[in-house]
Amino acid sequence: MNWILASKLKALVKIALGTAAILLFLNLLGCSSERETVSAAPETVSNVSVVSAQAVVVPDVVEAVGTLRAAETSQLAAQMMGNIVEIRVREGDRVRRGQVLAVIDEAQPRAALDRATAGELVAQQESTASESDFALAEATFKRYQTLYDRKSVSPQEFDEIKARYQAAQARREMAHAGQAQAKAVLQQAHTALSYTHIVAPFDGVITEKKADVGTLANPGMPIFTVEDLRRHRLEASVNESDLQYVRQGQQVPVLVDALGNRQLKGKVVEIVPAADPASHSFVVKVELPSDPSLRSGLFGRAQFARGERSALLIPRTAVVERGQLQGIYVLDQNKVAGLRYITLGRPSAGQVEVLAGLQAGETLVADPSNRELSGKKIEAR
Repeated sequence: MNWILASKLKALVKIALGTAAILLFLNLLGCSSERETVSAAPETVSNVSVVSAQAVVVPDVVEAVGTLRAAETSQLAAQMMGNIVEIRVREGDRVRRGQVLAVIDEAQPRAALDRATAGELVAQQESTASESDFALAEATFKRYQTLYDRKSVSPQEFDEIKARYQAAQARREMAHAGQAQAKAVLQQAHTALSYTHIVAPFDGVITEKKADVGTLANPGMPIFTVEDLRRHRLEASVNESDLQYVRQGQQVPVLVDALGNRQLKGKVVEIVPAADPASHSFVVKVELPSDPSLRSGLFGRAQFARGERSALLIPRTAVVERGQLQGIYVLDQNKVAGLRYITLGRPSAGQVEVLAGLQAGETLVADPSNRELSGKKIEAR
């Protein structure tokens, strides 16, 4: 019996000791939480410019993207077969209209021209001789005609003279035809010889060279591409649902990324009537003003007005770049800044539109520069 009471007493002591240990642990844990709650106050940054995000009404536009093309482009090709013996220009060279850009071996066309020249000379001599023979035959015929009318010659003699006259007339006509044919052959030989010189069709710049000296040129083989850099067009794609906002002759602003924030005034000069069956979009050609900074192949955006809309704009200086992401420092109720990543839209006059990640009325740092402000208390100017 005493042994049983002793065992129960030992069990009660163990339970009491365990309970005390648990209470001690909870007490220590509470003290640790209190120490964590009473953390150090955040660092304060003074004299910081802040701004409140506000929704404003902005023009609503259809933005059509595209590529710049020269208004006048020509691909120069060979018109005859022959070896290229001379290349006189390189890519990037400026050329004038009529300037010789390349020369093809002219041995065969030159020989053909010499033959045609000789043939034309022979035909001219034959024509001259036939004119003399015809003049003599005509005079003789007229005299015999008079004598025949007077019954002074026999009909047989008159018929012989008349036959000679008609034969001379036929030979003269054949000689004239032969001379005309010889002139045509000579002209053709001159034209063939001119094909040995590849010339610039207009003032422009060589943007592509596709052949070198020694290349065997064939009719239709491209050799150069020449562009007129004085005038460019933006060829932009417009969805079929947005084509209603595009009109022929319409003045539209055009943004070219390579020119920075500079805006160009374009004019719609052509709307291609056929749509792309794959994308269901139309090509709109916008003529741009002359600008030496423009180049073919640059990326451009044309903006077609379609009304107004509400947008959330913030200063561009407020945006912080983190690799490929953009963020802003937003203040909470305690004016502590936190970095928040956002989605940006189009920039406009020192401001940029926020598409997602920010609500109207929230306060953000207007110009954080390169400072790290996360977790810091902000005191506005």
